[in-house]
Amino acid sequence: METTLVYEIIGYVASVLIAVSLMMSAIVRLRIINLVGAATFCLYGILIGAVPVAAMNGFIVLINIYYLAKMLGDREYFRLLRVSPDGEYLRAFLDFYKDDIHKFQPDFDFKPGENDICIFVLRDMVPGGLVIGTPDGKDVLTIRLDFVIPNFRDFKISTYLFNEEREFLRDTGFRKLVAYAKEKKHRIYLERVGFQKSETQEGRFEMAI
Repeated sequence: METTLVYEIIGYVASVLIAVSLMMSAIVRLRIINLVGAATFCLYGILIGAVPVAAMNGFIVLINIYYLAKMLGDREYFRLLRVSPDGEYLRAFLDFYKDDIHKFQPDFDFKPGENDICIFVLRDMVPGGLVIGTPDGKDVLTIRLDFVIPNFRDFKISTYLFNEEREFLRDTGFRKLVAYAKEKKHRIYLERVGFQKSETQEGRFEMAI
């Protein structure tokens, strides 16, 4: 393979990475992919002797490293806020994000019941996540919706809710969480946050709390 062609391929790869990064809604993921793309562009600039290209993208790499270190190192504030199933803000939130919700849970259709458990997860006081569950029997909560807004999809909210704040859920009287997933992405998510596949029913996931 000719050297010139190799350089061109590196340039194209860098361009694709930058373009992909701009399509990311999760900020951390955007920064990481953009960093890799800028680093590849920097290499491309060095290889073809384009000092301005190498210098500019090297600077972008440093900027991304700075903000990634800041985002990953800063201590964030989380809090759970239980709300009424018929609350006005809850309805507005669900309506605003309905298209995004249906990408992951296409069967979700909220018809509030008086026993439903609705919990917002606040991240630096921003409502970043929402969980809606319905009691099933004495100590089982069936999760009907587990949604995180696009900018916060780095698993911090889910880790906080399902690991650090299990006592919050236990205090409401539940000992098991149950969720159902048809979409592949949703199944992968549930397993990542700690749910286990049911051995008796396809698409059912469980978590003991």
